[in-house]
Amino acid sequence: MHIETMAQRHSYILNRLQHDQNIRVADLCAELNVSAVTIRKDLKLLSDKKLLYRSHGSISLQNPYATDRDVTEKGSILTDQKTRIGKQAATLLEPGEAVIIASGSTVLQLALAIPQDMPLTVLTSAMNISMALIDKPNIEIVQLGGIVRKSSMSAIGPYAEDLLAHFSCTKLFMGVDGLDIDQGCTTTNMLEAQLNKAMIHTAQEVIVLADSSKFGKRSFGKICPLADLHHIITDTGVNKNTLELLENLGIEVTCV
Repeated sequence: MHIETMAQRHSYILNRLQHDQNIRVADLCAELNVSAVTIRKDLKLLSDKKLLYRSHGSISLQNPYATDRDVTEKGSILTDQKTRIGKQAATLLEPGEAVIIASGSTVLQLALAIPQDMPLTVLTSAMNISMALIDKPNIEIVQLGGIVRKSSMSAIGPYAEDLLAHFSCTKLFMGVDGLDIDQGCTTTNMLEAQLNKAMIHTAQEVIVLADSSKFGKRSFGKICPLADLHHIITDTGVNKNTLELLENLGIEVTCV
């Protein structure tokens, strides 16, 4: 591509960001046929003007760093998408199996969507998940204990992790605060991230439930690389390039 001036490069970069949630810096160098030094100078100027956000090796229009929010507040964001994701996840359940349902506003929709008469054993760290299941007579609930993190209504810490070591489950349904190609799955709390890691080791299959706003985001506590995931259920707001990258990693992606 033949683009000569800095203004033309800036216009090209901002137009690209309108179509792609996240762009690798290396791709911009190749597309514009300029050096990494030139691109970094361009991106710094645009970042200083608050026109984009820079992170390691990539850029985005939105701040890629997720902030901690109360689970009730999260539940009011993209409600329809989360409901559809939860209902789709419920179709993956088999009667009689033992599964883990982690914490989060999207996985709560899974708990609400489980058929009233389905027999299951559910391990969960989240108090609101347990309460959503309490009136379903054929579900045995194993509530993990520990320090209650009020913002997520979830128990965290070594007690919950130690209890997980006594079980083996077929599936883990997990929510995340960030899902990034380079950083993998992340959450805003380090202890919550540690508990999610223990859940991954306990389950045979890892299924992430995440609405499209979580893609390209990253947060403080690293949970796992994307290679540890088997299946992602999301909404139709994820761009095609991201979907192709995930599928190339061997991850099944369902958009609802």
